[in-house]
Amino acid sequence: MLPREGHRRRRLTRSHQALSMPGHSVPAPGLSARPSPPFPLPTMLRVASLLPSTTEMVCALGMGEALVGRSHECDFPSAVSALPVLTAPRLDTARSSREIDTEVKRLVREALSIYDVDADGLRRLQPELVLTQSRCEVCAVTEADVEQALAEWSGVRPRIVSLAPGTLESVWQDVERVAEALGVPERGAQAAAALRARVAALGERTAAIEARPTVFCVEWIDPLMAAGFWVPELVEIAGGTNLVGEPGGPSPWQEWEDLQWLDPEVIAVMPCGFGLDRTAAEMAALTERPGWEELRAVQSGRVCLTDGNQYFNRPGPRLAESAEILAEILHPGQFDFGHRGAAWRLWTP
Repeated sequence: MLPREGHRRRRLTRSHQALSMPGHSVPAPGLSARPSPPFPLPTMLRVASLLPSTTEMVCALGMGEALVGRSHECDFPSAVSALPVLTAPRLDTARSSREIDTEVKRLVREALSIYDVDADGLRRLQPELVLTQSRCEVCAVTEADVEQALAEWSGVRPRIVSLAPGTLESVWQDVERVAEALGVPERGAQAAAALRARVAALGERTAAIEARPTVFCVEWIDPLMAAGFWVPELVEIAGGTNLVGEPGGPSPWQEWEDLQWLDPEVIAVMPCGFGLDRTAAEMAALTERPGWEELRAVQSGRVCLTDGNQYFNRPGPRLAESAEILAEILHPGQFDFGHRGAAWRLWTP
């Protein structure tokens, strides 16, 4: 993913996103490790998943063997790395946050796609189902990109399922929608129910906590952007008070002075598309700002770096884990799901 443009994740057209490869013993994220009911195995489709979240959904639904191609960002579970790659970004994602933002805005302004879809590769693989998104032209390949790649397709065209979630519930509904497209609706219903139950159980535990620290979630470092859509919900479920961004609403740009004025008790940094090390490498764009040292979160040692790429910005089943990560951050000593060190860590100067 890349930073969201405009009040990012612009709506484009229709609906969004996706679950452990058969033969790999890791239980599906957010689901019980107990065996699933013996649902009849459907005729296996050939599926191209052009989103990391839909790839996770397909695998967690026990349909990983149906995958014949993936996006350049699909990396979980690790077995999917062997699949042919069908997309590529048109910009250098190793550049700084500011440089990436500038290039994204240029491409959008010139009405150019930010990603390439390998039309020849799609044609060779002959998928019957293509999973993509229509939420944001910046975050990942869109339905329009896929349609363009299929423009000269001869014969039977694949079915395109395009997702566009904005809230946690819409993500769980997308799990069900992907399951229906794969011909396994019972598995989708079971998976979505398990995810809903997991976050509800956490919410019940945090509801009893009186001290709910104020939180500013950083979705892009430079320029500064707060997190919207499902992230405010995750903060509330984890027992915090979200300061900027509305549930289901776009991720809003912020001025540095806004963060200073809000002076949150906790700052959670979760840049779209960045893992922990990359986030740490970009922190100077915040820490060198005048007044950084005076912020309450900085003085109390409550600035946390998270893996926004794998968790918070990927609208799939691991959003349930994202809520648990935030609970560990917001209420240390009360919650320990084992995510510290791997999915988040404290920022240190």
